[in-house]
Amino acid sequence: MEKLTQQIRETAKKLLAEKKVDLVVGFAQGSLPLRSTPYFARTPEQAENLIWSSTCENNLANYLRKRGEKVAVIAKGCDVRAIVGLIKEGQIVKENLYIIGVPCAGMIDRKQINAAVEGKEILAASDNGSEILLKGKDFEKTVAKQDVMFGSCKTCQYNNPVIFDELLGEKVAAREANYADIEAFEALSDEERRAFIAKEMSKCIRCYACRQACPMCYCSECFVDCNTPAWIGKSAKSIDDNALFQAVRVFHLAGRCVDCGACERACPMGIKLSLLTRKMVKDVKELFGAEAGVNLEDPPALNTFKFEDKEDFLL
Repeated sequence: MEKLTQQIRETAKKLLAEKKVDLVVGFAQGSLPLRSTPYFARTPEQAENLIWSSTCENNLANYLRKRGEKVAVIAKGCDVRAIVGLIKEGQIVKENLYIIGVPCAGMIDRKQINAAVEGKEILAASDNGSEILLKGKDFEKTVAKQDVMFGSCKTCQYNNPVIFDELLGEKVAAREANYADIEAFEALSDEERRAFIAKEMSKCIRCYACRQACPMCYCSECFVDCNTPAWIGKSAKSIDDNALFQAVRVFHLAGRCVDCGACERACPMGIKLSLLTRKMVKDVKELFGAEAGVNLEDPPALNTFKFEDKEDFLL
């Protein structure tokens, strides 16, 4: 990680010093162990604050829409898939963007790490590549990164950026498609799925963190915020309204979701949102042979029609 951090800093400093870009969007160290934060470097000196670690989980495509300046971004595989989608949707001008691609072996989940140390305060952490060494006031524990990785990272097939202007670091082995979690959900009866969804939606506090974290959710006015007409109740007490919000959110992402897991990571209530988004991703792949953000050439899945397309969903 240290070597990659140095490469990122040197690349960013060079781009800024040569005025090839006005801004580099990446990550800086957070104020607590196992925390990183999105960072905007505008000078070669500020580029010295950039880092790369297994805590750089935010999707930085969120910071690239409708920018007037020339921007470089430190982007892992899921970030780049979102960037590709946003370029296609006219939200990013490719000519104004320089992609510094970084292969990603997966990001670690602090909730799982906190569980591993039974909620004790972590005062220091170090990463040796395959393991994380955690230290607290009265404990020291080593955890395997594979064991505490985000679920979305364990099933990610695009660890390597699909497009880039410059690639730093070594490519990592791509994973096979794995929808075992969705297949298990599909195997449940209607009543069991309904009960599961109701239980998950009962946790929702309608903070909309899932919407805000999603790089593909950028409508200037979301339907849930409309008052005239009010499409949906504003209270989180209604499980039906919570489910309606999530259903519309997921349908809006049909053929556009890049399966980065940002929505689920952002949820403070631990709602299993990936079951909804990944179900849609799987269905779009099976019905239309399409995946979002894997190249700049394919048209959006739901913007095209073929006579041989399945129409089972039509009434």
